[in-house]
Amino acid sequence: MSIKSQVSLRADASCAETSSQASSLPISEYWELTKPRLSFLSVITALVGYLAANPARDLGSLFALVLGTSLAAGSAGALNQWLERDIDARMARTRGRPLPSGAIKPAHALIFGLVLGATGTLVLALGTNLLATALTVAIILSYVLVYTPLKPRSTWNTLVGAVPGALPPLVGWSAATGGVSQLGWILFGLLFCWQIPHFMAIAWTYRKDYRQGGLMMSPVVDPSGRDAARQSLLFTVLLLGLSLMPAMLGMVSWWLFTPVACGLGVWYFACSLKFARTQQRDSAARRLFVASIIYLPVMLIVLVIDRLLLPWS
Repeated sequence: MSIKSQVSLRADASCAETSSQASSLPISEYWELTKPRLSFLSVITALVGYLAANPARDLGSLFALVLGTSLAAGSAGALNQWLERDIDARMARTRGRPLPSGAIKPAHALIFGLVLGATGTLVLALGTNLLATALTVAIILSYVLVYTPLKPRSTWNTLVGAVPGALPPLVGWSAATGGVSQLGWILFGLLFCWQIPHFMAIAWTYRKDYRQGGLMMSPVVDPSGRDAARQSLLFTVLLLGLSLMPAMLGMVSWWLFTPVACGLGVWYFACSLKFARTQQRDSAARRLFVASIIYLPVMLIVLVIDRLLLPWS
């Protein structure tokens, strides 16, 4: 074989090795580290807040909002998993995550989360305004430094964790208008109340896993499920009342948003009532969870349509 052929073969082998290494980079694992489904919900609710404010169209601020909140939400998810890696390793539903499985090193996850957070904050600061940026920083800090450490310590973690989960609409609203109006705060309340029965259904379903992980969820502390059921019932009642307030304050129509809010709210309440009264809580929890994931997107879509199509000021 000629020298030229040997050099060519070595070059090809080197390229193949480089390609193999590149393809083995855990891109999907880093994606999973951002908790994509939860992050997507945060971005969508921020976008709903922006659109419901019905501002003059500014594609630059809208792009900055979507990109900045995506990065910030991914940061919160990554830092949460970095802090909870030992807990996740003890639970069946989470031990396959990137950190417990060893797919990503803890130091790399920490750097990744911090870079995402800093970049998202910078994007929002440059593309929106100070209030939207400050609210986003508050979401990251409260989720990572308050909610996450509280989970193994107190059942109050669910209510505390609902705060950063409800703040994204205010980020969107403030990015659109520079402030937050009554409807923005009502959106915050709707998201806050919606989360409690939604999460109680999950907590009941995975109560054994949470116990194994040492997390102080309501069904772990009260294995009967009565406390989780009472909280679900209370917050669906509050949710139904809050959903009527936009119409009472003249912010949405009585013929579009309000009937949908009433119908969905009564259904969500009925599922919570079944969860509270039945001895077959496992199946009732599944129905409550399904109701929760149908309730929220339908409500938000109808709200945006109402606000964009009708001449609300």
